[in-house]
Amino acid sequence: MSHDKAVGARTIKASEFKAKCLKLMDEVADSGAEIVITKNGRPVSRLVPYREKPKSLFGIDKGRFKILGDIIEPLDVEWEANTGQTGDGDR
Repeated sequence: MSHDKAVGARTIKASEFKAKCLKLMDEVADSGAEIVITKNGRPVSRLVPYREKPKSLFGIDKGRFKILGDIIEPLDVEWEANTGQTGDGDR
């Protein structure tokens, strides 16, 4: 089996895919890895797992981050913009 542009993608001949189609579909669904199907050595199709797209990006990362401390209160740091310095040697 060779590799396609999709790095690490498993390739399989169309005739082999036809014989093992249902088993391969289960493998892709379980593993999440795609399979490239070839005819005469050329890629013609990809078998990829189905994933539902979220209706909205709002809240997509809910539960993935934890806020530590107060994110509203200003930092006790003086910014260059407030000091009048430009940061490039005061030209």
